[in-house]
Amino acid sequence: MMNKMIVSNLAHRPLRSAISIVAVALEVTLILLIVGFSLGMLNDSRTRQAGIGADVIVLPPGSANLVGITGAPLPVKIADILAKLPHVTVTTPVLWQTTTSGGIQTIYGIDLKSFEALRAFVFVKGGPFQGRDDILVDDIYAETHRSKIGTHVELLNHSFRIAGIVAHGRGARLFLQLATLQDLVGAQGKATLIYIKTDYPSNADTVVTEIKGAPNMSSYVVQSMREYLSMMTPDNVPGLSFFIDAVVGISVTIGFIVIFQAMYTAVMERTREIGILKSLGASKFYIVNVILRETTLLAIGGIVLGIAISFAVREAIVVRFPTHPIDISRAWLVQAALIAIVGAIGGALYPAFKAAQKDPIDALAYE
Repeated sequence: MMNKMIVSNLAHRPLRSAISIVAVALEVTLILLIVGFSLGMLNDSRTRQAGIGADVIVLPPGSANLVGITGAPLPVKIADILAKLPHVTVTTPVLWQTTTSGGIQTIYGIDLKSFEALRAFVFVKGGPFQGRDDILVDDIYAETHRSKIGTHVELLNHSFRIAGIVAHGRGARLFLQLATLQDLVGAQGKATLIYIKTDYPSNADTVVTEIKGAPNMSSYVVQSMREYLSMMTPDNVPGLSFFIDAVVGISVTIGFIVIFQAMYTAVMERTREIGILKSLGASKFYIVNVILRETTLLAIGGIVLGIAISFAVREAIVVRFPTHPIDISRAWLVQAALIAIVGAIGGALYPAFKAAQKDPIDALAYE
């Protein structure tokens, strides 16, 4: 009986019910898409770093940013010194450079021979560098920009010819020869980091210890790739956790205000109805229960709609921008649903208790 009355109440005010459902849906969509985009970029970066094939990474002193490393404070000659250590089979210096041409892109300056010694490129089309002004791009970049072998890419105020298209998952999406990028950014003899491959992955921690104990290396940040990748979480990326918390807070506020306004107005319009219920013996708990169950039903409708919108928008973004992954995980689906329900119930509590406190005589006399 109660459920039938609740559904009838919501259906009797379709516009207000629809607005409440849409508000909750926007709250859920905002959380899932913005958080999903942030985590998607982070997880994509971690996957591409893992795909390089290194066992140890050497970073400049004071390195803290796990994702956006730029600059070239590390001498390339260190790679030759580290190559002589026991258990080290490959060392390859890499120069990172970020460009905003055609969107934010990270370019790797690499020594092709040593970089491929970590793990060989899989060429989808074309082949290795043929000249100083050649560039390699991954298949996702090529698809997004409709690039072909022989076409030119404008980067760093310079034109590069696409020599090869490689399978994605090797750190960056754009690769130049190390010497070429060094000349363009004025970093001759410098690199951003050094990747190291050991004879056996199990010796990674041993190599880390040896490097830290080597002369003049104590100030450098040296980590096994396992440890490095494990730290690529929102808590370890400056500002990301705060950003996610801010998005959730704004979303909850939106849902809270809309539900509060809708339920408060509904209570005021149903003063006489509430009086009739109380005169028939309805308790305060019964009245509160009715209001909160109506709110929960609206919240569930908004959650379902919000999830549907989120997945539809994600697919549209991925089709249009394949380099911008959005990771909507099951954990965040559950969290977004709980946040929406808690926010909606929080917004309905005051109107519900106000309705429960109404005097039945005054309510029956209300016009």
